[in-house]
Amino acid sequence: MSNERPSVADKRRRFRRLHEGGCFVLPNPWDIGSARFLQHLGFEALASTSAGFAWTQGAADGAVGLGSVLSHLQAVVAATDLPVNADFQNGFAAQAAGVAENVRSAVATGIAGLSIEDSTGDAAEPLYPLPNAVERIRAARGAIDSSGGEVLLVGRAECFLVGRPNLEETITRLRAYAEAGADCVYAPGLRTHDQIAQVVRAVAPTPVNVLWSTASELSVEELASLGVRRISLGGALARVAWGAVARTGRNIMEQGCFSGLAQALSSKELDGLFRDQLRDSDSPR
Repeated sequence: MSNERPSVADKRRRFRRLHEGGCFVLPNPWDIGSARFLQHLGFEALASTSAGFAWTQGAADGAVGLGSVLSHLQAVVAATDLPVNADFQNGFAAQAAGVAENVRSAVATGIAGLSIEDSTGDAAEPLYPLPNAVERIRAARGAIDSSGGEVLLVGRAECFLVGRPNLEETITRLRAYAEAGADCVYAPGLRTHDQIAQVVRAVAPTPVNVLWSTASELSVEELASLGVRRISLGGALARVAWGAVARTGRNIMEQGCFSGLAQALSSKELDGLFRDQLRDSDSPR
């Protein structure tokens, strides 16, 4: 069996094929180690998480600059054989021309997919007006196409996350983003069976990404039955890790109890895993 690692082009082709049918889970690592561990578990693709990465830098979600995000994406892409979808937030620019320039930089990191949000970061005007939001998606599409790559573009409607949980507006925006060139659409915050089913029907045949939420409690099988193409976890896995540190640290400080450490993976297991992956990564491409 060949140990040759997949090229960037291979990863991008594989990622596009995943969107042609069925349903897959797209977990979100926050650093190189978590990316390699999720690959070890058998997932078919990964997605970055702006929140998870920001927390590793001691920053809030959205507070990490473009340069650091690009370096992070490049490192994660290089660390795994799996396709990586970039959580590229709102493109790190207000104007379409800036979005296009930044998307070209993101494509150069080797990512297989990239999402652009319609959120502004301004509490008074949390979403870009639809014409501006569509122009930004078109700019991202043009930047990807001009690069000659096969990077998959995801258009995100942030209505439910910014206090405008209007399903009609969400669907209108998602349809517009698909028409503007998005290969997949995504409205984080959808929770109910009916909301998700309506979105899937309304934008068909464009693939739909759903963010798993503890509030929905829908399984992979149930989401697949609704026609969802991919399921991402956002910062949930990173929060699980932070939760374990918080609970164990508090028990030590407040109760002098170390019982939480019993749930840790062994050093032998982790060292063995990463030693094997490092050896594989040194194999010639």
